[in-house]
Amino acid sequence: MGILINEQQLTFHLQSRGTSYILQIHEMGFLTHLYWGRRLQAFQPEQLLTYAQRCSFHPTPDKSKLMTLDTLPQEYPVYGTSDFRQPAYGVKLANGTTITELLYVSHTVSAGKPELEVLPATYVEDESEAETLEITTLDKLTGLKVILSYTVFSELDAITRSVRFVNEGTDNLELQRALSANVDFPHKDFDLLHLAGAWAKERNVAKRPLTVGTQSIESRRGSSSHQHNPFLALMSKDAGEEQGDVYGFSLVYSGNFLASVEVDAYDTARVSMGINPFDFSWLLEPGQSFQTPEAVLVYSPEGLGGMSRRFHKLYRTRLCRGLYRDEVRPVLVNNWEATYFNFNAEKIEDIAKAGKELGIELFVLDDGWFGKRDSDNSSLGDWIVDRKKLPNGLEDLVKRVRDMEMQFGLWFEPEMVSPDSDLYRAHPDWCLHVPGRRRTEGRQQLILDFSRKDVCDYIIKSLSDVLSSAPITYVKWDMNRNMTEIGSALLPAQRQRETAHRYMLGLYRVLEEITTKFPHILFESCSGGGGRFDPGMLYYMPQTWTSDNTDAISRLKIQYGTSMVYPISSMGSHVSAVPNHQVHRMTSLDMRGNVAMSGNFGYELDLTQFTEEEKSTVKAQVAFYKEVRSLVQQGDFYRLLSPFEGNETAWMFVSEDQRDVFAAYFRVLAEPNDAIRRLRFKGLDPNHSYKVAETGQVYGGDVLMYAGLVLPELHGDYQSAVWRLQAVE
Repeated sequence: MGILINEQQLTFHLQSRGTSYILQIHEMGFLTHLYWGRRLQAFQPEQLLTYAQRCSFHPTPDKSKLMTLDTLPQEYPVYGTSDFRQPAYGVKLANGTTITELLYVSHTVSAGKPELEVLPATYVEDESEAETLEITTLDKLTGLKVILSYTVFSELDAITRSVRFVNEGTDNLELQRALSANVDFPHKDFDLLHLAGAWAKERNVAKRPLTVGTQSIESRRGSSSHQHNPFLALMSKDAGEEQGDVYGFSLVYSGNFLASVEVDAYDTARVSMGINPFDFSWLLEPGQSFQTPEAVLVYSPEGLGGMSRRFHKLYRTRLCRGLYRDEVRPVLVNNWEATYFNFNAEKIEDIAKAGKELGIELFVLDDGWFGKRDSDNSSLGDWIVDRKKLPNGLEDLVKRVRDMEMQFGLWFEPEMVSPDSDLYRAHPDWCLHVPGRRRTEGRQQLILDFSRKDVCDYIIKSLSDVLSSAPITYVKWDMNRNMTEIGSALLPAQRQRETAHRYMLGLYRVLEEITTKFPHILFESCSGGGGRFDPGMLYYMPQTWTSDNTDAISRLKIQYGTSMVYPISSMGSHVSAVPNHQVHRMTSLDMRGNVAMSGNFGYELDLTQFTEEEKSTVKAQVAFYKEVRSLVQQGDFYRLLSPFEGNETAWMFVSEDQRDVFAAYFRVLAEPNDAIRRLRFKGLDPNHSYKVAETGQVYGGDVLMYAGLVLPELHGDYQSAVWRLQAVE
């Protein structure tokens, strides 16, 4: 396994545990795509690619007339030299033209995986885990060198791609399009699956058949966004949860992105993914280079479930980093929905004390602890403790909580500035803005210009001062609006369209420095919940606040959709008060707890208001979660019933050795005179016997998977059931 090269045929066979990805250098120097799918042992190039003569409207670059770039499957195509489909890159030359042509120059293969320059990416801990192929191409006329990088994770069964542009010519070049990956499929017999939504209803599963034309998802909001996630999958027509071919694409980037599929007149499908070319350009001066983000490609012959579990393991173990990558995450309580901005030290201490009595391990102080922050109209950027609310300072409050043997966490929104703040009054040019244009506000705030080094340095120092002042072990990093008036006071005119990407580079630099300086802190990213739930953020922060919508019924769809690509260990999931603050629904404490336990568990309400009965329920929930949390956060995840297809949802977690199981079932609305229903499990060893902790009954793994477990009789709307199973000898 790894990278197999046939020097005579000039073929490159990227081979992992279950996948083959094959490309070839055409005799004219073009990079040709031959195959991606189930692992092949041997092949001949002519068995994988056939040429056919086309009409004069498909110009040919040679005299044979059998090859036209307009139908040739390519690895990194360009527009303007006879391929009329969407290109992977585009460059404006000094003379104003946009014609380039990349031809093969050389290749290298190395063990392991090199780091990407200034960008988050997957990694290896040992060189034996992966091999990397770099193919160098060149446009001779301009001196533009483009290096295509492919890494094969042999056992993790994934391939990553990225591209580096180097200007080795004498003139300035302007990159106008610089995508990370392109794959040409020989047919269009797929359904396109992606994750769509909005604030409070993120990552809904959307599926539709491919058709002639271009179908795309994208963000132009300055972040990966609530609306679309930087992920798509192509599914064969017979594909389902556990069967059929699925090709997954995921971009390790947190800013504007494009993921598109173009189906041409010959029913071939071209998938492209990378930084959104909309409102983007990059001035590449002689000697300078530009690195694209990384695209992660996963093939699964075992349906969506197989694809998801490949992504989960790769992202959980070779994208997330730091102390908490492999450690269990603490059960927390957050005061936001309990108090909003109206709190003092005594109220916080009371909530923490109530949490300690229930077995909760971490208290998180949310928005409102700094500046003069009594509402959302001031003080962002002034990261100084509000002595009116906390007269003895943050250190005193942290000590009170720590004296209860609880950890302490803190909320920040470092990328924002309030117009009513000391920071803005001192530095009004530090926000994103365009001279002479209004400064559009969102949540009464503006966005700091992280493309500027001085702004980033200020944030690094401000946060470091706070985090060094007390033993803080958790940070919730929020970002509550999208970009408008995207411009920087320090960039020259010809570089203004670089601002959004330079912002991301600045943000990544800040995150790298802060997380490196405070390795003991568990960082959770947030953007109005899931507005920036992407692999780029996971590289720095191993979990994300999944959605501001904490309603248990809404969360069934949100968490189910998120699991298509992101590991369960990355999802923050809390029990909140009822009526729910987002949708005003009433659900039982049991239902809310069972949904939230399928993630990083916590509470977001006023624990001091609980009745004795509620305290007993919560105490039992916390104790049960502590028993299963390593399984939830590190186990293999199987989706059983989809909330997008009916009234029921079910999923389960299985340990790597298939001996430990946690399963959960949820029903939204009650049905009269209902049938006897069985839930069929997945991922078990059919030769094992499993004991159900709740009943003491023992079932064969084959019985649980093929016949199923009879569901208990449930009464009323919004009901759930959970099972803990363990293998017995």
